[in-house]
Formats: sequence, C-alpha cells, structure tokens
Amino acid sequence: MQDTFKTLSSESFGDFRDRGSKFLAYAESIETVEEVKIYLEKVKKLHPKARHFCFGYRIGIEGKLFRANDDGEPSGTAGKPILGQIDKFELTNLLIVVVRYFGGTKLGTSGLINAYKQAAFEAISAGNIIEKVVCDIFKIQFDYAIMSQVMNAQKKLEIEIVSKNFDANPSINIKIRRSEVEKTLLNFKARVAQLPVEMVMNMEKIEGLEIEKVT
Repeated sequence: MQDTFKTLSSESFGDFRDRGSKFLAYAESIETVEEVKIYLEKVKKLHPKARHFCFGYRIGIEGKLFRANDDGEPSGTAGKPILGQIDKFELTNLLIVVVRYFGGTKLGTSGLINAYKQAAFEAISAGNIIEKVVCDIFKIQFDYAIMSQVMNAQKKLEIEIVSKNFDANPSINIKIRRSEVEKTLLNFKARVAQLPVEMVMNMEKIEGLEIEKVT
C-alpha cells in the first residue's frame, strides 16, 4: 500500500524573465481545492496590477485531483507547463501560481510555454522537497475500567496520540501510518484485552472499547 508522497516543505518562490516580461512563480503545499482558492487570492493581492495569474496543482497521494489554468494566456501555454513541472519532480499536494507582467514584446507560443515552465521550475528548485507519510486518525473510546490497559497498549506500541479527553466518556485520538493500520490495531486490541493476537482476530468486539476511524 502506497502511503508516502513528495511535496514541498513550505512556500517557495521562483523568478524568470524574457524580453522584458516577468514571470513570478509562487509554490505552496496544499491539501484541498479550497486552499487553492485562498492562496490564489493571496497572490493576487500581492500583485494588483498584474493581468495573468496562471496556475497548476495536483492533490492526493494518487494525484488524481489536478487542474491547469491559463488565465487568459493562449490555450496550453501556461497551466500545462506549470503542471508539467510538478509532475516532472513527481510531487503532489502542491500548487504553483505564476504571475506575468507583460514587457511589451510578444513571446509567441513556444516562448510562453518555456517561460511558464522555467518559472515553475525555479520555484520548485528554490524549495525543499520532502517525503510525507500518510496516516489515518482513529478515535479510541473506552471505559475507565480498562483505561490502564488502553494507555499501556498505546505506550508499548509507541502510537502517537493526537488528542485526548478524560471526561465522563474518555477517549483518545491516535495517528497510525496507513500501511500499518491493520497490524497496529490488532496488536492494540490484543494488549487491551490481554489476550493473544490469534484470539483477538476472531473477536468482533472488545468489552469496554470502541474504535472509530476519524480521517
């Protein structure tokens, strides 16, 4: 199961110029389309006099959510070259916005493609490419009677706690690497029930314990 992907660790900037035209590229790590809209508005506020805000993005571990936008430039000369650089570096969860200031000389189709491509390349090259691990979050709700078993299991298995709540209905939210979910939860249940893993595999429910996937 694939549960890692490459993206940029933080915002980065690239600058490419050709015959007086300026192409200013902003790259930002994102997770949702809504974040694309927010970041695009941020860049537009930085450059109120610019005419073109072309962009490309890819989202998701499988990269199935993507878009290339030419924003008034000739079709295929801006968004696709930008997205092409994201794909060249095998990145996802990444947005690149390229702001163009016209310099007075037309660049032609090939010139525009090269300019947007190079601007995107500069933005990625200026950033820090990192590998991220995809994790799932689970809510573990339990009775106080088995709280010591739950917390001991979490500690022994070195499971990261995202949040905890110890009110009348105690619970903890835990984070588990996606490829290790089945094995980790099985071992967790076995430790809480204080039974061998083989016995827990056939049990539908552990008394006093509820496990629900959050994200």
